[in-house]
Amino acid sequence: MTAPVLSLDRVGVVLGGRPIVRDVSFDVDPGQVVAVVGANGSGKSTLIKALVGLNPVSHGTVELFGTPLPRFRDHERVGYVPQRSDFASGVPATVREVVTSGRIARRRPFVPLSRTDRATVTAALTAVGMDDRAGHSVATLSGGQQQRVLVARTLAGEPELLLLDEPNAGVDADSQERIAATLAERARAGASVVVVLHELGPFASLIDRVVALRDGRVTYDGPPDQLVDGGAHVHHHDQLEVGLVPPMKAPLERGH
Repeated sequence: MTAPVLSLDRVGVVLGGRPIVRDVSFDVDPGQVVAVVGANGSGKSTLIKALVGLNPVSHGTVELFGTPLPRFRDHERVGYVPQRSDFASGVPATVREVVTSGRIARRRPFVPLSRTDRATVTAALTAVGMDDRAGHSVATLSGGQQQRVLVARTLAGEPELLLLDEPNAGVDADSQERIAATLAERARAGASVVVVLHELGPFASLIDRVVALRDGRVTYDGPPDQLVDGGAHVHHHDQLEVGLVPPMKAPLERGH
């Protein structure tokens, strides 16, 4: 049996003395695409940040590729795409320069870009449909285009596990479709994907599994078309706002 690339066992996160994530447990297998969903304040973003060390894990364990998070050093194997931010404000860098920075973990210090590096950057730009803007300043791009650049920067590092925090929040429909198609392609190539979403939207067709959170706890873990409440089927639509789906009566966390 193939070992999971990501494993959470009763993970909790406490911020400012307040529990935000409570006893969350699930595994992610190679090539699997998992959506973490829930309403605002359910703990989704707090959890995803804990998986990359941006939030402290107060209890429980996180393992990446079989190694406990505090001892994990193969950072090039994991790519993280944060929520769209003002990263471009005041930054004079071009799109290509930003995406090239994603190769840092794969390169030796002070060594010029190799042919492989340049080809990988170009492929990442093409994957998100930004190759024609490579020479443009990121400050001139729309919000959706900036989000695509963040995704391309992560792809340039060729990670085996991608973690994305609401990549479609405030992003135009075309960019959402581009990002979803790119993630689907990476999954077909063997990468695992964990994506935080408020609604499935264009990501619906590529999601293998949904982990739903409410008040920091897992209320559902299973196929996206079987979210239920008390035995009642919740139909799966492209624009389903999964964050508003009521939780199951019995949580499906491991150990319960």
